Amino acid sequence: MAEPGWPLIPREVLPAPVQPAQRGRRRTVTTVPAGRQLSIFGVEAADPSLFDLVGLLAGPGRLGRMGGTARVSVRVDAAWRVHVLVDELVSRGLVVNWAPVAGDEPDEPVAELTVEPVEQTIAPDGPHVPPAELPEEDVAEAPVGKKENAEPRTVAFEVRTAFSSRLNALARAWPPAADKLFLGGPRLRLWVAAAGEPRPQGYALGLDPDGFLDRATDAALTRAGLAGTIQAGPAYVIAGHRRLARLAELVGERPAAAPERLWPGGAGA
Repeated sequence: MAEPGWPLIPREVLPAPVQPAQRGRRRTVTTVPAGRQLSIFGVEAADPSLFDLVGLLAGPGRLGRMGGTARVSVRVDAAWRVHVLVDELVSRGLVVNWAPVAGDEPDEPVAELTVEPVEQTIAPDGPHVPPAELPEEDVAEAPVGKKENAEPRTVAFEVRTAFSSRLNALARAWPPAADKLFLGGPRLRLWVAAAGEPRPQGYALGLDPDGFLDRATDAALTRAGLAGTIQAGPAYVIAGHRRLARLAELVGERPAAAPERLWPGGAGA
């Protein structure tokens, strides 16, 4: 049961996914191919934990502190990522906020654009209701007062948890020493959901543009058997059939809202 006072907002406030999603319980493993064993570091081998948000912080996520509370936020570039992250974070008992933002100008509020819906709050145990429509390509109309022939601007989304004392332990442990950062399946799953995409060279995990954690991230991914290179974006690019197969095994089954071509192990990845 949700705590008293938590607003139970129907799921139609979420932006529409890229493709129709079939609802169901995720990450349920019923069969294992012959000769294959589940990784002890994969998502199937661990229960969801608040420390899984390390996967967002290792990538483009940000940690905020206020008084005796903390929160995690991340900028994403597509509506399907909002769906997946909200499900993942709510499953860990967190209250989650999201809001569209102008993708080409940091922190510009979408209130200046003709995009709906505005910021909403989703609490644990909220009902599963089919989401309402947003532009499939996440493109906003030109702001009021701009020229009619102005090019439409891509709209990104910011997903963030509410400030909570439950995240204090994560905040106290962040940032970790380079040899203390661990990136197992559940953490990598959140990172892929927020900033993962295939590239011709392999599979890319988006990084924080400030790059202060690049060495620790490289060391942690190397220990996980996912050694790669930091490339433009910035992004950590994992290449090679064996490494890509290991990444797909660690992050687990594709969420219903995620396009197959963008998830590790999918047609395009």
